[in-house]
Amino acid sequence: MESAIIAATPDCEIVSTRTVNATRELVFTAWTDPGHLKNWWGPAGFTNTFNEFDLRPGGRWRFIMHGPEKGNYPNDCEFIKIDRPSLIAWKRHSKPLFRVVATFEEVSPGKTKIIFKQIFDSAKECNKVKPFVIDKNEENFDRLEAELTRMIS
Repeated sequence: MESAIIAATPDCEIVSTRTVNATRELVFTAWTDPGHLKNWWGPAGFTNTFNEFDLRPGGRWRFIMHGPEKGNYPNDCEFIKIDRPSLIAWKRHSKPLFRVVATFEEVSPGKTKIIFKQIFDSAKECNKVKPFVIDKNEENFDRLEAELTRMIS
């Protein structure tokens, strides 16, 4: 199953990375505790309503992202693999369809490298969202760093 999650050609994936000043365990908690995740998930200005968060393979993550322009964006995801504290993978059942693999690597004490991969079935599907997703992923990482700072304080 793992190779099916991770295998992709470069033209079918969007990869965003960030090294943060937090332990791998704390970063993993920020990604897997809905009390923290809802505070930072999504681009700048977005808020979230989580309807279901069942963190286990086969479990669902159903939520609505509320955009700053008043739009509501339902999301339905299914967790594929959880490997604490190094990996979370899920697939989206709502459009746009893609799989996500997020890995967390301790690069030094108190520093964690996050690799966030969005894997699409085709280059065409990937290229539809790539022009705006890269910047939005950076906004998402900015919000994650703010949440990590709050968690450490």
